[in-house]
Amino acid sequence: MKHARLLIVLSFFMVTAAFGQENVVITHEDSLIQKSSDTTLLKSYATRYSPRKALLYAAILPGLGQVYTKKYWKLPLVYGGFGSIGYGISFYQSGYKKYKAHLYSNIESNLGENGINPDVNRSTAQLRTIVDRFRRERDFMIILMGGMYLLQMIDAHVDAHLKEFDLNPNLQVSIEPTMNQDPITGRQTGIALIIRF
Repeated sequence: MKHARLLIVLSFFMVTAAFGQENVVITHEDSLIQKSSDTTLLKSYATRYSPRKALLYAAILPGLGQVYTKKYWKLPLVYGGFGSIGYGISFYQSGYKKYKAHLYSNIESNLGENGINPDVNRSTAQLRTIVDRFRRERDFMIILMGGMYLLQMIDAHVDAHLKEFDLNPNLQVSIEPTMNQDPITGRQTGIALIIRF
């Protein structure tokens, strides 16, 4: 019985809330006009900056999504990230090939685990460890490259969404030093981030 009353009250509020939007009329695909004494026209830039297009452009060519959303300053970050990760992949791949060749040379020469390769002054056990490390680091850099590719796609998509986000003109952000005196914990100092809107 108690739940039935609660259900009736909630359904009453849902029905009354549905009639609260009577005076809003959508006239165009991207604008909204409200009928009142003051008519307000709100335009959206959703057709100008499509998040789907930004994501598609960034997927086709890295950095193209940032160009589409006109965030040109992010291009050096995108290509710098790809370049540095590409250099890491190249470095670890060349080290992997070099030490793997020396390891195979030790194995073919039947030097055993403690036999020293005269070319690099390393034993077979040391060369196994070095080869494993270079392979692991190379694989990690390849994973980072995929992460960088996804990150630049997500960045372009979010930038396209935020192009239509309107900031409150009364928003104030300030960083102020603080000092509190408490009889239990004593004196506490710090920095406070204060957001007013």
